[in-house]
Amino acid sequence: MPRSLQEMASIVSRFEIVVGLRYTRAQRRNHFISFISLISMAGIGLGVAALIIVLSVMNGFQKEMRERILGVASHVQVFGANQNLSHWPAVVTETRKNPEVIGAAPYVMGQGMLSFDSHVQGALLRGILPTEEDKVAELSQHMKAGHLADLKADGFGIILGRDLARAIHADMGDKVVVITPQGQATPAGLLPRVKQFTVVGIFEVGMYEYDSGLAFIHMSDAQKLFRMGDDVTGVRLKLKDLMNAPRVAQELSASLSFEAWISDWTREHANLFRAVALEKNVMFIILLLIVAVAAFNIVSTLVMAVTDKQADIAILRTLGASPSSILLIFVIQGALIGLIGTAFGVGLGVLVAANIETIVPFIEHLFGVHFLAPQVYFISELPSQLQMADVMVIALTSLILTLLATLYPSYRASRVQPAEALRYE
Repeated sequence: MPRSLQEMASIVSRFEIVVGLRYTRAQRRNHFISFISLISMAGIGLGVAALIIVLSVMNGFQKEMRERILGVASHVQVFGANQNLSHWPAVVTETRKNPEVIGAAPYVMGQGMLSFDSHVQGALLRGILPTEEDKVAELSQHMKAGHLADLKADGFGIILGRDLARAIHADMGDKVVVITPQGQATPAGLLPRVKQFTVVGIFEVGMYEYDSGLAFIHMSDAQKLFRMGDDVTGVRLKLKDLMNAPRVAQELSASLSFEAWISDWTREHANLFRAVALEKNVMFIILLLIVAVAAFNIVSTLVMAVTDKQADIAILRTLGASPSSILLIFVIQGALIGLIGTAFGVGLGVLVAANIETIVPFIEHLFGVHFLAPQVYFISELPSQLQMADVMVIALTSLILTLLATLYPSYRASRVQPAEALRYE
């Protein structure tokens, strides 16, 4: 009784898979070919693992930088023309109506010169309300000395960044002179405003830009210092999801009932995060070349296998195997090499990336080295953030490259003529 077409297709498929798997294993004369296959698998695996580990570390650096920046900066800022916002309570009320906004706090920003013990350093002075600041930032978590609550209205206290305090040799309790460019008229001419502040705290975010050039004072003191009356520079907002900042900024711009400028953290630090994203993409391309080189080793493996198996191919052809079946046999052989190598690389890469915060300290302790010295780098520990989307893209790309590498030698195998192959057998 004749078999159906589906049964015949199933038999053919099983035949091609069985032969393809058999050719992958070492048989009699082709031990060297199997050794090359193992090298190809290892190369693909190491390349895939390197890609996963490096991209996870890049993701970790990007997350760490974002958290450190937003420990002082805000997700969204609303400020008025000429850096003056007179109706800030209404701004706070209206912005809090947006469901994404979970915190709002006014601030005053200005430039000044800090002087102590003949040491002078320029800095940005930010006037804040200590009770409201923690709603929009995480400054309290970065305090190394003193507390945010030590800033009192009319107390003229100041909190310095660690590097800024070191630059002017100031410490807790020292009297720092603050000089602002807003001048005051005197009989001797226009003179800058000078006010003495007491150091009540020192913070360290881990970003040199902030630690060396930012100081905090109470908002009422800042209003007096910069002669702003009851006005503020703007209002800082915190969102449920910081990645929604551009969208929320657009929504607020359309919904606010008064004229105001709105900016978000992606604009203020666009160059930094674009540089990190560009570096991540470049590293992906460079490391992908490693995978490509290992994948195209499969070409040489299969070419040698085709040369070694010409007699077998001829016999299969005389027994009724079609050229497409021969092509599929060698595609299966090469795809299996790529699949095993990719699976090995994914497993190794995920394992290392998920435990890199344990592995790196162990290596540092074992060899007595420190990869990221805290004296040089602001991030002294190697961070890692494993993203499954990256893993899937890497694995899929590796499999596609290995499949492409199998096409030419498989095509050559399908073109072998039985008579020519068996002539000298």
